[in-house]
Amino acid sequence: MNEPGVHSLLDQRTLRRRVEEGRLPDWAVAHYEHFRAGLLGERNGTPFPCYFGVEMEREGDGLYTFCDSTTDPESLFALGEVLLEYLDTYEEYAERAPLTVFVRPTDDDPTEAEYHERLWHLLQFLHVHDSEPWPDEVPTDPDDPYWEFCFGGEPMFPTCRAPFYDDRKSRYCPVGLEITFQPRTLFEGLTADDEVGQRAREVIQDRMEEYDGVCPHADLGDWGVAGDREWKQYLFSADDAQSPDECPIRVTREHPKADPELLVGA
Repeated sequence: MNEPGVHSLLDQRTLRRRVEEGRLPDWAVAHYEHFRAGLLGERNGTPFPCYFGVEMEREGDGLYTFCDSTTDPESLFALGEVLLEYLDTYEEYAERAPLTVFVRPTDDDPTEAEYHERLWHLLQFLHVHDSEPWPDEVPTDPDDPYWEFCFGGEPMFPTCRAPFYDDRKSRYCPVGLEITFQPRTLFEGLTADDEVGQRAREVIQDRMEEYDGVCPHADLGDWGVAGDREWKQYLFSADDAQSPDECPIRVTREHPKADPELLVGA
């Protein structure tokens, strides 16, 4: 952890020190500073909806990394290595320690459709080059309510923020794509079938409506609930015409995954 360069796994103390010392590129500094200001600030007189995220940033429990590209193999291989290091680290680091990935913005002005394509290409690449098989207990069909993205043998929930959200500011990041990976173990006791989890979700959704000034997204749901699909929540649609109708990822239990066709069309 905390090796030199933007591709390493960083704790908050190291990341903030590198920002202060000018040891990170401008885009990386802009990404983190907006992230921190958003979580610790208010909008419409309301704090950021996810109070677990607010507490994580306030207490310094988060872990972070940067990714140069969603298409360059070298950058994506490096991200995979950081994810594996994170999975070996997070449980001992803090009670709740998600990994936030700040993706370098491109010189063009991507459409919403292009952000969806870039996210799913990144996730498909990670799956195809995963060193561990897909867990036996997790379905491979994204249309199953118990499906979720897995890497390194761990089910996880990657949620994203992006520049194309005009109204849904809790998902807005003006710099570029931002992905927060949260292993399923971080949600123990916080699911829809748990009383504490139900109360937590109600508080978060109430704060989200006040913070955003719009109703919670129609695709907002819970893992394992009939009718809800987790993949739709990774990068909420703003324009239905630009978002995928079906989950773009292709998952296989075959291991090692040697079929290059798995990357086609991701």
